[in-house]
Amino acid sequence: MDILIGLLTETGKTLVSTIFDVMPIVAIMFGFQFLVIRQRPAHLRKIVIGFVYVVLGLTLFLVGLEQALFPVGKSMAAQLTAPGFLGGGDRVLGWWDYTWVYVFAAAIGFSTTVAEPSLIAVSLKAQEISGGAISAWGLRIAVAIGVAIGVALGAFRIVTGTPLPYYIMVGYAIVIIQTMFTSKWIIPLAYDSGGVTTSTVTVPVVAALGLGLASTTEGRSPLIDGFGLIAFASLFPIISVMGYASLTSWIGRRKRVQEKEESA
Repeated sequence: MDILIGLLTETGKTLVSTIFDVMPIVAIMFGFQFLVIRQRPAHLRKIVIGFVYVVLGLTLFLVGLEQALFPVGKSMAAQLTAPGFLGGGDRVLGWWDYTWVYVFAAAIGFSTTVAEPSLIAVSLKAQEISGGAISAWGLRIAVAIGVAIGVALGAFRIVTGTPLPYYIMVGYAIVIIQTMFTSKWIIPLAYDSGGVTTSTVTVPVVAALGLGLASTTEGRSPLIDGFGLIAFASLFPIISVMGYASLTSWIGRRKRVQEKEESA
């Protein structure tokens, strides 16, 4: 009973906080609608109901994050880095002993990205606008692979304690090179794909993993080493999406060449 009361109290507090967070958006949208455009918005009833759904959905999602995803992320990091699990004993552990940490980081990065609502929305719009030339699922998988690689590499950085700027500089150097040679139509979408991954699902889970890993790894500071995984999660999808576009273009060219050779 006490647990239920505590959960309801936490939900009520989160609901009030969410309403205050959403109110500036509502004020700006309706302020421009009535004061600048000076027209009654179409489907006002549906818009109001939609905002109610948004507030309730965000409230339940935030409560779920606090009650489940954050604790799970920290707990998994603690268990995967426990000396008993790693088999360390009295010997000094090396970065190669943390293989399951990297696997878990990649898996959690991939799964949270596939479930990311903002990425789903962008991928569906991209498919619609491109007339099917861009596959919604193909884009989501490409972005998810980028996040998986980025989060796994970020976990490696935490374990080894190497400086974050080195990874970021090399990563953006790759992005610059890819931008010079990739088809122009994919570049804006690739850059946006890096941004939409850092949203409601991915950020809390990845942040919890980074903080938990830094807290349980000897010699690491949660403040200095725990943060930075989100940078990897936003950088590597740009690389993977442009790589996906380059690969599909190359496959398409090869297919056309083969068709010409067969017809000749």
